Amino acid sequence: MKFFLVPSLLFMSFMVSAQNWVTNFEEAKTLAKNQDKTILLVFSGSDWCAPCIKLDRNVWKTKEFQRFAEKHFVLYKADFPRKKKNKLPEQVLNTNKLLAEQYNVKGYFPLVVLLDANGTVLAETGYRQEKTAVYLSHLESLLK
Repeated sequence: MKFFLVPSLLFMSFMVSAQNWVTNFEEAKTLAKNQDKTILLVFSGSDWCAPCIKLDRNVWKTKEFQRFAEKHFVLYKADFPRKKKNKLPEQVLNTNKLLAEQYNVKGYFPLVVLLDANGTVLAETGYRQEKTAVYLSHLESLLK
């Protein structure tokens, strides 16, 4: 019994804390259309950009954000890590570069872009040194 219980609990805890970040931008657009949601596109430097790391830790990884996002967003992170150990697959990196050329021409990190299902920009924001609830209120105000 213990043999089955421990892996089951570990799997369940992973599922609860897992984020639903889509790894294919075209899939994100399709999901946004089918679910009538907004795409939350985040440009991040996950291993070198201090505000990006703070935004990830203080907002994106919180249960409060995950519950909010489940109702409102399809999530896509265009990450640009610099360390070799965090290197992305070539296809993902190329997609992220194309997205940056279209939505982040000034190269801001972090940049949070809200898009409709067709890829039209609705709003932009970035890191704000606020508690999760305040940041979520800010995102919600951008949706209106």
